[in-house]
Amino acid sequence: MAVLGGCITGFVVWFVLRYIATSFYTVDQSERAVKTVLGRAVRMGNLTTLDDPLAESLVGGERERYACPQVQVIMPGGPYFRWPWERIHKVSVATETVNMAWDPDSSIANEHNTLLEAVTKDQLNTGLTGQIRFRVCERNLYAYLFGVRHPMAHVVGYFVSVLRERIATFAAPATGAAAGGSTEATAVQGVSINDLRKNLRDLNRHMDEECRCSAARYGIVLEASLITGIDPPPEVESALAAINTAYNQVSSDISLAQAAADQRIVQSRRAVEVETLKAEAEVQPLLRLAEQLGELRKNGSAVLAAYVRNVRLVLFRQSTQAIVEVKP
Repeated sequence: MAVLGGCITGFVVWFVLRYIATSFYTVDQSERAVKTVLGRAVRMGNLTTLDDPLAESLVGGERERYACPQVQVIMPGGPYFRWPWERIHKVSVATETVNMAWDPDSSIANEHNTLLEAVTKDQLNTGLTGQIRFRVCERNLYAYLFGVRHPMAHVVGYFVSVLRERIATFAAPATGAAAGGSTEATAVQGVSINDLRKNLRDLNRHMDEECRCSAARYGIVLEASLITGIDPPPEVESALAAINTAYNQVSSDISLAQAAADQRIVQSRRAVEVETLKAEAEVQPLLRLAEQLGELRKNGSAVLAAYVRNVRLVLFRQSTQAIVEVKP
């Protein structure tokens, strides 16, 4: 009996130390946790991600495909208690930054995770460098923890596919001389690498918009993508430099021609204004004289005749010779 009692006491002590004492846990400020009971996550009724504004970024059949249940999120604090048949899954929600060429499944891919390759619309292999800033979405922890085995691999793969598709079809909007129909300007502006370099802000904005659905799909928020470099292949570097030089020369010539044309237009407008003012200055006295003669005529023909006589006298006084017609 003593031996049996000792065994029972030992089992109780072992059980308390093994399960009860280790059943208390805490959650850090940068963490969120989800509890599973016998392998099933504790859910919030029948709510899914379709009931959350995150689902607005999903289109078509994606809404049914990525409809994940909403789970109860354990916020920072503690200590909390769990039973032996319960398990706690902790994830960090802090914002992280990785290289754009980072491959979660391979450390030697993309030039050892340093350079991402893509093909432009004119069939040029180009290297991309930049960063991705992301964090785990606490409003869709089910997709991150239980939806896919490697969520970061899915998100990075989705980002790379969207980026390569955008670069392969990217065309800069026609502006300036190209919009005006200059064949020389459009010929050199159509180089894809030049267009991409000049429109990096639009490219980054497009990537941010296209990757908004990653939170609803995989439970990861891509906060921003920053493409910092687009490098052409070494064999076309010299040719690209020559094209850029020619484009700069053409742009300079077009700018000078436009400035000269604008200057001539301004000078012509000023000349027209001056001549118009001169004509108006000559016409105004005649109009005033016509008004005065009309007022004199209203007072009678004798007044008008007297006015004409006085004007003749002034003219005779100023002249040195006078030719008078003699009637026969």
